[in-house]
Amino acid sequence: MQAVTDAATLWTAASRPELTGEFQRDADAHSKFWLKGYELLEALPEKAKRANEQARAAETILRVGRESREGFMLRHASAIYGALTKDQIKFIRADVLAYEAASLVPGLVPTRQQVYAQGERMQSQKDGIEVDQGIFFAHILARPDTGAHFCHAMLLPRTESLARLGEFTARGAVDLGTAAVMRQDTAATVFMRNPRYLNAEDEATLQQTEVCVDLAILDPKSELCALRGDTVEHPKYAGKRVFSTGINLTHIYHGKISYLWYITREMGFVNKMFRGLARPDVSPDEIYGGTIEKPWIAAVEHFAIGGGCQYLLAMDYVVAASNAYMTLPARKEGIIPGAANMRMWRFTGDRIARQAILSGRRLDCDTPEGRMICDEIVAPNEMDAALDRVIASFTDSGVVSAAGNRRAIRVAQEPLDQFRRYMAVYAREQAYCHFSPALIANLEKHWNAQQRKM
Repeated sequence: MQAVTDAATLWTAASRPELTGEFQRDADAHSKFWLKGYELLEALPEKAKRANEQARAAETILRVGRESREGFMLRHASAIYGALTKDQIKFIRADVLAYEAASLVPGLVPTRQQVYAQGERMQSQKDGIEVDQGIFFAHILARPDTGAHFCHAMLLPRTESLARLGEFTARGAVDLGTAAVMRQDTAATVFMRNPRYLNAEDEATLQQTEVCVDLAILDPKSELCALRGDTVEHPKYAGKRVFSTGINLTHIYHGKISYLWYITREMGFVNKMFRGLARPDVSPDEIYGGTIEKPWIAAVEHFAIGGGCQYLLAMDYVVAASNAYMTLPARKEGIIPGAANMRMWRFTGDRIARQAILSGRRLDCDTPEGRMICDEIVAPNEMDAALDRVIASFTDSGVVSAAGNRRAIRVAQEPLDQFRRYMAVYAREQAYCHFSPALIANLEKHWNAQQRKM
Protein backbone atom coordinates (compact mmCIF):
# COMPACT_ATOMS: atom_id res chain seq x y z
CA MET A 1 0.00 0.00 0.00
CA GLN A 2 3.03 2.28 0.44
CA ALA A 3 3.46 2.02 -3.32
CA VAL A 4 0.02 3.57 -3.79
CA THR A 5 0.80 6.56 -1.58
CA ASP A 6 4.16 7.00 -3.31
CA ALA A 7 2.43 6.88 -6.70
CA ALA A 8 -0.09 9.46 -5.52
CA THR A 9 2.72 11.77 -4.45
CA LEU A 10 4.44 11.34 -7.82
CA TRP A 11 1.14 11.90 -9.66
CA THR A 12 0.43 15.19 -7.89
CA ALA A 13 3.98 16.47 -8.21
CA ALA A 14 4.96 15.62 -11.76
CA SER A 15 2.12 14.65 -14.06
CA ARG A 16 -0.37 17.53 -13.98
CA PRO A 17 -0.70 18.74 -17.59
CA GLU A 18 -0.51 22.35 -18.68
CA LEU A 19 -3.41 24.04 -20.45
CA THR A 20 -2.65 24.90 -24.06
CA GLY A 21 -6.02 26.41 -24.97
CA GLU A 22 -6.66 23.80 -27.69
CA PHE A 23 -9.68 21.81 -26.54
CA GLN A 24 -8.99 18.32 -27.81
CA ARG A 25 -5.33 18.41 -26.90
CA ASP A 26 -6.13 19.62 -23.39
CA ALA A 27 -8.99 17.13 -23.03
CA ASP A 28 -6.78 14.17 -23.98
CA ALA A 29 -3.98 15.15 -21.62
CA HIS A 30 -6.22 15.99 -18.69
CA SER A 31 -8.34 12.89 -19.19
CA LYS A 32 -5.30 10.66 -18.64
CA PHE A 33 -4.38 12.68 -15.56
CA TRP A 34 -7.85 12.53 -13.98
CA LEU A 35 -8.36 8.84 -14.74
CA LYS A 36 -5.05 8.08 -13.04
CA GLY A 37 -6.23 10.10 -10.05
CA TYR A 38 -9.44 8.08 -9.81
CA GLU A 39 -7.41 4.87 -10.17
CA LEU A 40 -5.09 5.85 -7.32
CA LEU A 41 -8.03 6.82 -5.12
CA GLU A 42 -9.77 3.49 -5.73
CA ALA A 43 -6.56 1.61 -4.93
CA LEU A 44 -6.52 3.02 -1.39
CA PRO A 45 -8.33 1.20 1.41
CA GLU A 46 -11.89 2.20 2.22
CA LYS A 47 -12.06 5.58 3.90
CA ALA A 48 -12.61 4.24 7.43
CA LYS A 49 -9.62 1.88 7.14
CA ARG A 50 -7.02 4.39 5.88
CA ALA A 51 -3.93 5.15 7.90
CA ASN A 52 -3.06 8.83 8.36
CA GLU A 53 -0.66 8.84 5.42
CA GLN A 54 -3.25 7.19 3.18
CA ALA A 55 -5.92 9.66 4.25
CA ARG A 56 -3.58 12.54 3.39
CA ALA A 57 -2.86 10.95 0.01
CA ALA A 58 -6.60 10.75 -0.72
CA GLU A 59 -7.10 14.38 0.27
CA THR A 60 -4.25 15.43 -2.01
CA ILE A 61 -5.57 13.42 -4.95
CA LEU A 62 -9.01 15.00 -4.58
CA ARG A 63 -7.67 18.54 -4.09
CA VAL A 64 -5.25 18.48 -7.02
CA GLY A 65 -7.82 16.88 -9.30
CA ARG A 66 -10.40 19.51 -8.40
CA GLU A 67 -7.94 22.34 -8.96
CA SER A 68 -7.10 21.04 -12.43
CA ARG A 69 -10.80 20.57 -13.29
CA GLU A 70 -11.51 24.17 -12.27
CA GLY A 71 -8.78 25.39 -14.62
CA PHE A 72 -9.89 23.14 -17.46
CA MET A 73 -13.55 24.13 -17.18
CA LEU A 74 -12.68 27.81 -16.93
CA ARG A 75 -11.00 27.51 -20.34
CA HIS A 76 -13.21 24.92 -22.05
CA ALA A 77 -16.74 24.98 -20.57
CA SER A 78 -18.20 26.41 -23.76
CA ALA A 79 -16.54 23.81 -25.98
CA ILE A 80 -17.67 20.93 -23.77
CA TYR A 81 -21.25 22.14 -23.56
CA GLY A 82 -21.32 22.80 -27.31
CA ALA A 83 -20.12 19.27 -28.04
CA LEU A 84 -22.67 17.73 -25.67
CA THR A 85 -25.63 19.75 -26.94
CA LYS A 86 -24.73 19.95 -30.66
CA ASP A 87 -24.00 23.67 -30.33
CA GLN A 88 -27.02 24.20 -28.08
CA ILE A 89 -29.50 22.50 -30.40
CA LYS A 90 -30.17 19.62 -27.98
CA PHE A 91 -31.66 20.15 -24.53
CA ILE A 92 -30.14 17.78 -21.96
CA ARG A 93 -31.20 17.53 -18.32
CA ALA A 94 -28.65 17.56 -15.49
CA ASP A 95 -28.81 13.85 -14.69
CA VAL A 96 -28.03 12.95 -18.30
CA LEU A 97 -25.62 15.81 -19.00
CA ALA A 98 -23.28 14.85 -16.16
CA TYR A 99 -22.85 11.30 -17.38
CA GLU A 100 -22.56 12.24 -21.04
CA ALA A 101 -19.75 14.59 -19.99
CA ALA A 102 -18.06 11.60 -18.36
CA SER A 103 -18.11 9.85 -21.75
CA LEU A 104 -17.00 12.89 -23.76
CA VAL A 105 -14.01 13.70 -21.54
CA PRO A 106 -13.28 10.64 -19.38
CA GLY A 107 -12.29 11.59 -15.85
CA LEU A 108 -13.74 15.10 -15.95
CA VAL A 109 -16.68 13.88 -13.86
CA PRO A 110 -17.39 10.43 -12.41
CA THR A 111 -19.23 7.81 -14.40
CA ARG A 112 -22.63 6.50 -13.41
CA GLN A 113 -20.98 3.29 -12.20
CA GLN A 114 -18.56 5.21 -9.98
CA VAL A 115 -21.40 7.21 -8.42
CA TYR A 116 -23.50 4.08 -7.88
CA ALA A 117 -20.57 2.37 -6.17
CA GLN A 118 -20.13 5.33 -3.83
CA GLY A 119 -23.88 5.31 -3.23
CA GLU A 120 -23.57 1.97 -1.46
CA ARG A 121 -21.56 3.66 1.30
CA MET A 122 -22.55 5.74 4.28
CA GLN A 123 -22.20 9.45 3.58
CA SER A 124 -19.25 9.70 5.97
CA GLN A 125 -17.42 6.99 4.02
CA LYS A 126 -17.70 8.59 0.58
CA ASP A 127 -14.74 10.31 -1.04
CA GLY A 128 -16.89 13.02 -2.55
CA ILE A 129 -16.07 12.38 -6.19
CA GLU A 130 -19.42 13.98 -7.05
CA VAL A 131 -17.85 17.33 -6.17
CA ASP A 132 -16.41 17.06 -9.67
CA GLN A 133 -19.99 17.27 -10.97
CA GLY A 134 -20.46 20.43 -8.92
CA ILE A 135 -17.41 22.01 -10.53
CA PHE A 136 -18.71 21.02 -13.97
CA PHE A 137 -22.18 22.53 -13.44
CA ALA A 138 -20.77 25.66 -11.80
CA HIS A 139 -18.78 26.50 -14.90
CA ILE A 140 -21.60 25.66 -17.31
CA LEU A 141 -23.92 27.96 -15.34
CA ALA A 142 -21.29 30.69 -14.94
CA ARG A 143 -21.32 31.45 -18.66
CA PRO A 144 -24.38 33.45 -19.78
CA ASP A 145 -24.87 31.47 -23.00
CA THR A 146 -24.37 27.92 -21.77
CA GLY A 147 -26.00 28.69 -18.43
CA ALA A 148 -29.14 30.12 -20.00
CA HIS A 149 -29.45 27.13 -22.33
CA PHE A 150 -29.03 24.71 -19.43
CA CYS A 151 -31.68 26.56 -17.39
CA HIS A 152 -33.96 26.28 -20.44
CA ALA A 153 -33.38 22.52 -20.60
CA MET A 154 -34.31 22.08 -16.95
CA LEU A 155 -37.53 24.09 -17.34
CA LEU A 156 -38.92 21.92 -20.14
CA PRO A 157 -41.62 19.37 -19.24
CA ARG A 158 -40.21 15.91 -18.61
CA THR A 159 -40.90 13.29 -21.27
CA GLU A 160 -42.60 11.22 -18.57
CA SER A 161 -44.97 14.14 -17.93
CA LEU A 162 -45.93 14.51 -21.57
CA ALA A 163 -46.60 10.76 -21.71
CA ARG A 164 -49.13 11.08 -18.83
CA LEU A 165 -50.77 14.35 -19.89
CA GLY A 166 -53.57 12.70 -21.89
CA GLU A 167 -54.42 10.49 -18.91
CA PHE A 168 -54.50 13.43 -16.53
CA THR A 169 -56.55 15.59 -18.89
CA ALA A 170 -59.15 12.84 -19.19
CA ARG A 171 -59.23 11.51 -15.62
CA GLY A 172 -58.22 14.57 -13.64
CA ALA A 173 -55.92 12.51 -11.41
CA VAL A 174 -52.54 10.78 -11.56
CA ASP A 175 -51.07 8.96 -8.56
CA LEU A 176 -47.32 8.27 -8.69
CA GLY A 177 -47.01 6.94 -5.16
CA THR A 178 -44.78 9.51 -3.49
CA ALA A 179 -46.61 12.35 -5.24
CA ALA A 180 -50.01 12.76 -6.80
CA VAL A 181 -51.89 15.43 -8.74
CA MET A 182 -55.64 15.89 -8.75
CA ARG A 183 -57.90 18.41 -10.46
CA GLN A 184 -60.35 19.94 -8.01
CA ASP A 185 -62.74 22.32 -9.76
CA THR A 186 -60.52 25.04 -11.25
CA ALA A 187 -57.30 24.02 -9.48
CA ALA A 188 -54.80 21.23 -10.06
CA THR A 189 -53.44 20.22 -6.65
CA VAL A 190 -50.09 18.49 -6.20
CA PHE A 191 -49.92 16.33 -3.07
CA MET A 192 -46.60 15.45 -1.42
CA ARG A 193 -46.78 11.84 -0.23
CA ASN A 194 -43.99 10.37 1.85
CA PRO A 195 -46.02 9.38 4.92
CA ARG A 196 -43.37 7.44 6.82
CA TYR A 197 -41.02 10.46 6.75
CA LEU A 198 -43.55 13.27 7.34
CA ASN A 199 -43.57 14.11 3.63
CA ALA A 200 -39.80 14.54 3.48
CA GLU A 201 -38.05 14.74 0.12
CA ASP A 202 -35.60 12.14 -1.13
CA GLU A 203 -34.65 10.18 -4.25
CA ALA A 204 -38.01 8.40 -4.20
CA THR A 205 -39.96 11.69 -4.46
CA LEU A 206 -37.86 13.70 -6.92
CA GLN A 207 -39.08 12.58 -10.35
CA GLN A 208 -42.61 11.91 -9.13
CA THR A 209 -43.04 15.42 -7.76
CA GLU A 210 -41.68 17.01 -10.92
CA VAL A 211 -44.03 15.01 -13.14
CA CYS A 212 -46.98 16.09 -11.00
CA VAL A 213 -45.88 19.73 -11.14
CA ASP A 214 -45.57 19.49 -14.93
CA LEU A 215 -49.04 18.00 -15.24
CA ALA A 216 -50.59 20.64 -12.99
CA ILE A 217 -49.13 23.45 -15.09
CA LEU A 218 -49.95 21.81 -18.43
CA ASP A 219 -53.50 20.80 -17.50
CA PRO A 220 -55.83 22.59 -19.96
CA LYS A 221 -58.84 22.26 -17.65
CA SER A 222 -57.49 24.10 -14.59
CA GLU A 223 -56.59 27.72 -14.06
CA LEU A 224 -54.19 27.57 -11.13
CA CYS A 225 -52.12 25.11 -9.10
CA ALA A 226 -51.96 24.23 -5.42
CA LEU A 227 -49.35 22.43 -3.32
CA ARG A 228 -50.32 20.47 -0.23
CA GLY A 229 -48.97 17.73 2.02
CA ASP A 230 -50.92 14.49 2.31
CA THR A 231 -51.75 12.56 5.47
CA VAL A 232 -48.87 10.84 7.29
CA GLU A 233 -48.20 7.80 9.49
CA HIS A 234 -46.06 9.24 12.28
CA PRO A 235 -47.77 8.52 15.65
CA LYS A 236 -47.78 12.20 16.61
CA TYR A 237 -49.57 13.21 13.39
CA ALA A 238 -51.17 9.93 12.28
CA GLY A 239 -53.99 10.55 9.82
CA LYS A 240 -53.29 14.29 9.69
CA ARG A 241 -51.96 16.37 6.85
CA VAL A 242 -48.52 17.90 7.23
CA PHE A 243 -46.80 20.07 4.64
CA SER A 244 -43.17 18.93 4.47
CA THR A 245 -40.10 18.30 6.59
CA GLY A 246 -37.76 19.04 3.68
CA ILE A 247 -34.87 16.81 2.67
CA ASN A 248 -34.74 13.39 4.27
CA LEU A 249 -31.86 13.78 6.72
CA THR A 250 -31.77 10.09 7.56
CA HIS A 251 -31.26 9.30 3.90
CA ILE A 252 -28.45 11.86 3.65
CA TYR A 253 -26.69 10.30 6.63
CA HIS A 254 -26.95 6.84 5.10
CA GLY A 255 -25.60 8.08 1.76
CA LYS A 256 -28.84 7.73 -0.19
CA ILE A 257 -29.10 11.28 -1.53
CA SER A 258 -26.92 11.99 -4.57
CA TYR A 259 -25.43 15.37 -5.39
CA LEU A 260 -27.48 15.49 -8.61
CA TRP A 261 -30.62 15.46 -6.45
CA TYR A 262 -29.98 19.07 -5.45
CA ILE A 263 -29.45 20.35 -8.99
CA THR A 264 -32.43 18.42 -10.37
CA ARG A 265 -34.76 19.67 -7.62
CA GLU A 266 -33.73 23.32 -7.61
CA MET A 267 -33.46 23.81 -11.37
CA GLY A 268 -36.39 21.50 -12.06
CA PHE A 269 -39.75 21.53 -10.33
CA VAL A 270 -39.04 24.25 -7.72
CA ASN A 271 -38.01 26.63 -10.48
CA LYS A 272 -40.96 25.47 -12.59
CA MET A 273 -43.39 26.46 -9.85
CA PHE A 274 -41.71 29.84 -9.60
CA ARG A 275 -41.04 30.46 -13.29
CA GLY A 276 -43.40 28.24 -15.28
CA LEU A 277 -42.63 25.64 -17.93
CA ALA A 278 -40.45 26.45 -20.89
CA ARG A 279 -41.27 25.81 -24.53
CA PRO A 280 -38.50 24.32 -26.67
CA ASP A 281 -38.71 27.05 -29.31
CA VAL A 282 -38.78 30.15 -27.07
CA SER A 283 -36.37 31.30 -24.38
CA PRO A 284 -37.84 31.17 -20.85
CA ASP A 285 -36.26 34.54 -20.12
CA GLU A 286 -39.01 36.87 -18.91
CA ILE A 287 -38.45 39.40 -21.70
CA TYR A 288 -39.61 36.87 -24.29
CA GLY A 289 -42.79 35.83 -22.47
CA GLY A 290 -42.44 32.24 -23.62
CA THR A 291 -43.29 30.32 -20.46
CA ILE A 292 -46.45 28.37 -19.64
CA GLU A 293 -47.51 29.38 -16.16
CA LYS A 294 -50.26 29.47 -13.60
CA PRO A 295 -50.49 30.95 -10.11
CA TRP A 296 -49.44 28.65 -7.27
CA ILE A 297 -51.07 28.44 -3.84
CA ALA A 298 -49.63 26.51 -0.88
CA ALA A 299 -51.50 25.11 2.13
CA VAL A 300 -49.22 24.88 5.16
CA GLU A 301 -50.37 22.48 7.84
CA HIS A 302 -48.30 21.87 10.99
CA PHE A 303 -44.90 22.81 9.55
CA ALA A 304 -42.86 23.78 6.51
CA ILE A 305 -39.32 22.74 7.38
CA GLY A 306 -36.24 23.23 5.20
CA GLY A 307 -37.25 22.46 1.64
CA GLY A 308 -40.88 22.85 2.71
CA CYS A 309 -40.18 26.46 3.60
CA GLN A 310 -38.28 26.92 0.34
CA TYR A 311 -41.46 26.02 -1.56
CA LEU A 312 -43.32 28.90 0.08
CA LEU A 313 -40.81 31.39 -1.30
CA ALA A 314 -41.81 30.29 -4.83
CA MET A 315 -45.56 30.58 -4.24
CA ASP A 316 -47.97 33.34 -5.27
CA TYR A 317 -50.19 32.87 -2.20
CA VAL A 318 -49.74 30.97 1.06
CA VAL A 319 -52.52 29.84 3.39
CA ALA A 320 -51.23 28.58 6.74
CA ALA A 321 -52.85 26.99 9.75
CA SER A 322 -52.59 29.06 12.90
CA ASN A 323 -50.56 26.32 14.63
CA ALA A 324 -48.05 25.93 11.78
CA TYR A 325 -44.45 27.09 11.72
CA MET A 326 -41.55 27.46 9.28
CA THR A 327 -37.82 26.80 9.66
CA LEU A 328 -34.73 26.70 7.47
CA PRO A 329 -32.41 24.55 9.59
CA ALA A 330 -29.47 24.80 7.18
CA ARG A 331 -27.02 25.45 10.02
CA LYS A 332 -28.03 22.24 11.74
CA GLU A 333 -27.90 20.29 8.48
CA GLY A 334 -24.70 21.70 7.00
CA ILE A 335 -26.14 22.36 3.54
CA ILE A 336 -27.38 25.37 1.54
CA PRO A 337 -31.18 25.79 1.70
CA GLY A 338 -31.88 25.77 -2.02
CA ALA A 339 -32.66 29.23 -3.37
CA ALA A 340 -33.76 30.57 0.03
CA ASN A 341 -30.58 32.67 0.34
CA MET A 342 -31.70 34.55 -2.78
CA ARG A 343 -35.44 34.65 -2.08
CA MET A 344 -36.21 34.82 1.61
CA TRP A 345 -34.92 38.33 2.29
CA ARG A 346 -37.43 39.67 -0.25
CA PHE A 347 -40.18 38.58 2.16
CA THR A 348 -38.66 39.11 5.59
CA GLY A 349 -35.79 41.53 5.12
CA ASP A 350 -32.13 40.69 5.42
CA ARG A 351 -31.84 40.35 9.20
CA ILE A 352 -34.63 37.83 9.68
CA ALA A 353 -33.48 35.87 6.62
CA ARG A 354 -29.96 35.61 8.03
CA GLN A 355 -31.31 34.60 11.43
CA ALA A 356 -33.43 31.87 9.84
CA ILE A 357 -30.66 30.53 7.59
CA LEU A 358 -27.57 31.03 9.73
CA SER A 359 -29.04 30.65 13.21
CA GLY A 360 -32.04 28.38 12.70
CA ARG A 361 -34.67 30.91 13.81
CA ARG A 362 -38.17 29.46 13.83
CA LEU A 363 -40.95 31.56 12.31
CA ASP A 364 -44.42 30.75 13.58
CA CYS A 365 -46.90 31.41 10.80
CA ASP A 366 -49.31 33.35 13.02
CA THR A 367 -46.81 36.05 14.01
CA PRO A 368 -45.85 39.37 12.39
CA GLU A 369 -42.70 37.72 11.00
CA GLY A 370 -44.59 34.65 9.78
CA ARG A 371 -47.17 36.80 8.04
CA MET A 372 -44.40 38.27 5.92
CA ILE A 373 -44.38 34.90 4.12
CA CYS A 374 -47.92 33.64 4.76
CA ASP A 375 -50.76 35.61 3.18
CA GLU A 376 -53.58 34.19 5.26
CA ILE A 377 -53.81 32.42 8.62
CA VAL A 378 -56.75 30.14 9.36
CA ALA A 379 -57.80 27.72 12.09
CA PRO A 380 -56.41 24.23 11.43
CA ASN A 381 -59.88 22.73 10.89
CA GLU A 382 -60.77 25.41 8.35
CA MET A 383 -58.02 24.74 5.82
CA ASP A 384 -60.23 22.97 3.25
CA ALA A 385 -62.79 25.77 3.27
CA ALA A 386 -60.07 28.41 3.15
CA LEU A 387 -58.44 26.80 0.12
CA ASP A 388 -61.77 26.62 -1.70
CA ARG A 389 -62.38 30.29 -0.96
CA VAL A 390 -58.90 31.40 -2.06
CA ILE A 391 -59.10 29.37 -5.26
CA ALA A 392 -62.51 30.86 -6.02
CA SER A 393 -61.20 34.38 -5.42
CA PHE A 394 -58.33 33.80 -7.84
CA THR A 395 -60.57 32.43 -10.59
CA ASP A 396 -63.85 34.35 -10.20
CA SER A 397 -62.52 37.11 -12.40
CA GLY A 398 -60.32 34.84 -14.49
CA VAL A 399 -56.56 34.53 -14.34
CA VAL A 400 -55.76 35.77 -17.83
CA SER A 401 -53.31 38.36 -16.46
CA ALA A 402 -51.60 36.00 -14.02
CA ALA A 403 -48.76 34.94 -16.32
CA GLY A 404 -48.05 38.53 -17.31
CA ASN A 405 -48.05 39.75 -13.72
CA ARG A 406 -45.82 36.89 -12.59
CA ARG A 407 -43.29 37.68 -15.31
CA ALA A 408 -43.39 41.39 -14.49
CA ILE A 409 -42.72 40.69 -10.81
CA ARG A 410 -39.91 38.24 -11.63
CA VAL A 411 -38.10 40.50 -14.06
CA ALA A 412 -37.89 43.08 -11.27
CA GLN A 413 -37.01 40.65 -8.48
CA GLU A 414 -35.34 37.55 -9.92
CA PRO A 415 -34.91 37.44 -13.69
CA LEU A 416 -33.63 34.20 -15.21
CA ASP A 417 -30.09 35.52 -15.48
CA GLN A 418 -29.99 36.23 -11.74
CA PHE A 419 -31.17 32.68 -11.07
CA ARG A 420 -28.45 31.36 -13.40
CA ARG A 421 -25.75 33.26 -11.54
CA TYR A 422 -27.04 32.09 -8.17
CA MET A 423 -27.09 28.49 -9.35
CA ALA A 424 -23.49 28.75 -10.56
CA VAL A 425 -22.46 29.46 -6.96
CA TYR A 426 -24.95 26.98 -5.51
CA ALA A 427 -23.75 24.13 -7.75
CA ARG A 428 -20.20 24.28 -6.45
CA GLU A 429 -20.87 25.20 -2.83
CA GLN A 430 -23.61 22.62 -2.30
CA ALA A 431 -21.30 19.92 -3.65
CA TYR A 432 -18.67 20.73 -1.04
CA CYS A 433 -21.29 21.01 1.70
CA HIS A 434 -22.86 17.66 0.81
CA PHE A 435 -19.54 15.86 1.29
CA SER A 436 -18.22 17.87 4.21
CA PRO A 437 -17.34 16.14 7.51
CA ALA A 438 -19.26 19.01 9.14
CA LEU A 439 -22.48 17.70 7.60
CA ILE A 440 -22.04 14.34 9.32
CA ALA A 441 -21.15 16.01 12.62
CA ASN A 442 -24.20 18.25 12.39
CA LEU A 443 -26.53 15.35 11.65
CA GLU A 444 -25.17 13.36 14.56
CA LYS A 445 -25.34 16.33 16.92
CA HIS A 446 -28.66 17.91 15.93
CA TRP A 447 -30.55 15.00 14.32
CA ASN A 448 -29.29 12.01 16.29
CA ALA A 449 -28.85 10.45 12.86
CA GLN A 450 -26.83 7.44 13.97
CA GLN A 451 -29.83 6.21 15.98
CA ARG A 452 -32.39 6.59 13.19
CA LYS A 453 -33.33 3.73 10.92
CA MET A 454 -33.87 3.81 7.18
